Amino acid sequence: MSEEVVSKNFIEMIIDEDLSEGKYEEIHTRFPPEPNGYLHIGHAKAILVNYGLAKEYGGKFNLRFDDTNPTKEKSEFVESIKEDVAWLGADWEDRLFFASSYFDQMYEAAVKLIKKGKAYVCDLTADEIREYRGTFDTPGKNSPYRDRSVEENLELFENMKNGLYADGEKVLRAKIDMASPNINMRDPVIYRVAHMTHHNTGDKWCIYPMYDFAHPIEDAIENVTHSCCTLEFEDHRPLYDWVVKELEYPHPPKQIEFAKMYLTNVVTGKRYIKKLVEDGTVDGWDDPRLVSIAALRRRGFTPESIKRFVDLCGVSKAQSSADYAMLEYCIREDLKLSRPRVMAILDPIKLIIDNYPEGETEYFDVPNNLENESLGSRKVPFSRELYIERDDFMAEPVKKYFRMFPGNEVRLMNAYFVTCTSYETDGNGNVTVHATYDPETRQDGREVDRKVKGTIHWVNAATAFPATVRLYENLIDEEKGVYNEDGSLNLNPNSRTVLENCMLEPSLKDAKAYESFQFVRNGFFCVDYKDSQEGAPVFNRVVSLKSSFKLPN
Repeated sequence: MSEEVVSKNFIEMIIDEDLSEGKYEEIHTRFPPEPNGYLHIGHAKAILVNYGLAKEYGGKFNLRFDDTNPTKEKSEFVESIKEDVAWLGADWEDRLFFASSYFDQMYEAAVKLIKKGKAYVCDLTADEIREYRGTFDTPGKNSPYRDRSVEENLELFENMKNGLYADGEKVLRAKIDMASPNINMRDPVIYRVAHMTHHNTGDKWCIYPMYDFAHPIEDAIENVTHSCCTLEFEDHRPLYDWVVKELEYPHPPKQIEFAKMYLTNVVTGKRYIKKLVEDGTVDGWDDPRLVSIAALRRRGFTPESIKRFVDLCGVSKAQSSADYAMLEYCIREDLKLSRPRVMAILDPIKLIIDNYPEGETEYFDVPNNLENESLGSRKVPFSRELYIERDDFMAEPVKKYFRMFPGNEVRLMNAYFVTCTSYETDGNGNVTVHATYDPETRQDGREVDRKVKGTIHWVNAATAFPATVRLYENLIDEEKGVYNEDGSLNLNPNSRTVLENCMLEPSLKDAKAYESFQFVRNGFFCVDYKDSQEGAPVFNRVVSLKSSFKLPN
């Protein structure tokens, strides 16, 4: 019997080679978010790739906050990110780190570069630095401050630290090569003056390291072996390598870039989401119409569905986009066998079974999921008055309409055959349907000697409870694309429909936050954690039942 061939992605191949050559004894990865907003579906890929590699190779995984820019960072974002990473199942154990915890070491690293003649304090303004840098076609030119002595640079850098200069008055730059074909290597700024209160260090510092300088130092301090990031950092890798080489770390980490995850017709930009939140277009960073991880969790997506989605997208160097329908496919696949199927009437009208005994209630033993017997069954009450969906009745049926209309017989799911006899409409347009039932057709395993083409679901009027149900569509008008010519968003005016007084079977009344169910014929629904109250759950539709998405062969 031949062994199964396991296909590996290019990062795994690099790690295999590094291990075989003895470069590293243990694999160590990290996820390093900046706490300046909520994470989205693209970050989920980065989390799962880095954690997955550590787990696959029996190594370690760190969660580290790259909090080097106090102008945009908040403790709220730190807490939301921790919750998201934990929810996805990425266990950092006791390795929760902050870049700000290394500010002393970063300062000493900068002093070391100055002493080596590899860094200098520069007085050029940001615009002048940009002008001196040159273009892709023309080399840059040296700053007039590039040849300051080591002693002068040490004094000026200490003065920067001691708050003697205003924001932007001076910066510390690496001394590399102003003629480098890679613009990132043209004496990049590695420290700037910023008189800002930091969420972690308070007012201790008024200078802060730049990301490209801080990140490799953090990786090296934490003994990270493979620093896996997205492709926009590929041109920054020479600077990453330069920093760890010049600072002489004994076991330098290796940066590897992979393609980002792009999802069609969704909004992921923090600037846009922030505006949507501030304008009240959405009700927070976790609005179920967004694709932040918090929003997906609130809507009812599961960690398993997102892992499946990331696996289907794969890890490569090639940029590509995934259709939102593929994400919906993944949650359907996860929920269809694991969630109970219940009856809920979203647009109710009354059905009265005239020949059913008044005041009597019976109970049907209904399986929770026909495809998964382990979910058991529940008792569902049935009596003379029921609710059915408005579109399950037509006074004048169209062709091939097999549900309820005068003279037609249908099956009430899990119950009896009923024949519509009449209907009445009040002054407000409310319809009441009348029917008779055949007691010989009770659905308890016996054979029925006739067939019907229509089956409809229902809830018992006396025991049903009213609930709010929210239906979601894409936040973006897909026909027009994500952005208008002026850069604003093409919003779908029907992205959220709120249905009040839906009638649900009593088993749902005590549903808890994040519990999810399949509502027969209507889709999968999840209890909203934010707006639900005890005994009064609010349900968000996770996804409809039908999909146009097909897995490629």
